[in-house]
Amino acid sequence: MSKLRYERPVIMKLETGMPNKFGTRTEYQPMTHIDGVAVNSLIKEYGSPLFVISEQTIRNTIKKARRAFENRYPKVQFAWSYKTNYLNAVCSIFHQEGSWAEVVSGFEYDKAISLGVDGRKIIFNGPDKSEEDLTKAINNDSLIHIDHLDELYSITELTEKLNKRPRVAIRVNMDTGVYPMWDRFGFNYENGQAWDALNKIMQSGKMELVGLHSHIGTFMLSPFAYGIAAAKLAELALAVEAKFNHEIKYIDMGGGFASKNTLKGAFLPGSDTNPSFDDFAEAISSALINSNFKKDKLPLLILETGRALVDEAGYLLGSVISNKRSSTGRRNTILDIGVNILFTAFWYDHKITPAQSFTQYTEDTCLYGPLCMNIDVVRESTNLPLLNKGEHVVIHNVGAYNMTQWMQFITLRPNVVLIDPDEKPHLIRSKESLENMNGMEKVPSHLAKFNK
Repeated sequence: MSKLRYERPVIMKLETGMPNKFGTRTEYQPMTHIDGVAVNSLIKEYGSPLFVISEQTIRNTIKKARRAFENRYPKVQFAWSYKTNYLNAVCSIFHQEGSWAEVVSGFEYDKAISLGVDGRKIIFNGPDKSEEDLTKAINNDSLIHIDHLDELYSITELTEKLNKRPRVAIRVNMDTGVYPMWDRFGFNYENGQAWDALNKIMQSGKMELVGLHSHIGTFMLSPFAYGIAAAKLAELALAVEAKFNHEIKYIDMGGGFASKNTLKGAFLPGSDTNPSFDDFAEAISSALINSNFKKDKLPLLILETGRALVDEAGYLLGSVISNKRSSTGRRNTILDIGVNILFTAFWYDHKITPAQSFTQYTEDTCLYGPLCMNIDVVRESTNLPLLNKGEHVVIHNVGAYNMTQWMQFITLRPNVVLIDPDEKPHLIRSKESLENMNGMEKVPSHLAKFNK
């Protein structure tokens, strides 16, 4: 009979049903499968670490979001936010589900075109649109959301050069009661910048003003703020109609809806406290319907939701490298997952689940990544069962931003796998190699040789 492993005794005062000093009670259930596919088999075939995306979760989530808004407002259109996750397979799922494309760079614009998105169904946002980018967007009849006056003047010049009348909107920033206020992008509502830009567009006669756009923040926890923004955009649209006898075709409320992740510093889990699609839909649709639009002239409502639609569909699988004690005796577990591929570890306390059975003994643990830098911390403090070298973990809700903001730093970026609704895994992005990295470099001839 083998000797049982020693487990250090710990006394910890708990009150049933109440949070303790480590937060709320951890769910001690192993996650051995994702959409019917074994975690161990995925790691064995595709390596560790490994991103896994659930196609069925994406499709279920976008259907839930559409239902929330379409039950409350008669004209709704979603546009997929490419910056949130621009892997081709992910974008294609959203386009199959009826979403347009929302892009914020020439690179993202070209990506949408290469996927076959109709140019008329591409919304071009962002402060950096080159003359080349604007020319492509105008020729493809895309929706251009103007961010500043210099961009407005550039478009005015291009209309004469191209002899075309582009479809444009302006981005509006405003006070919605949430601080700090996002006023870096677009034209301000309160100080008259937005109205000045609208007057310039209408007076020029060289552009077709079709919409108004706002994006009031990120990971927003206040649906009420969206109601304020929608009401102010409605007021602007009605003012344009009154002054110029011109109808605004759509109001774009941008994105920023919170996912179910838990922000650092939050006392309760985001899955229990963060607003739902129904909450955001109620605030926005009520503000538009209660405005003075005539019944047959309600504008199209466009939503550029990103994070809330894809976060829950993403998982990051990893393995334990080692365990050690800090100088204070605290348990530290080192994973092969670093902040270079889990950028959102700086924002969220991600839920982390063992991928195999485990002892019921738990301990406050700090989870580190493999990088040689002190800030490589996946979780500063979490109450976990003991994890041994070579065992696996699943990090939840990582579908948003991690596959666009990841870095090649110290380690190479891993494979990404999509599991389809028939429980079949597909490799949708191959892991990097030394050949990938060296292929983009050039060494001057005088540096090509050295003493070996």
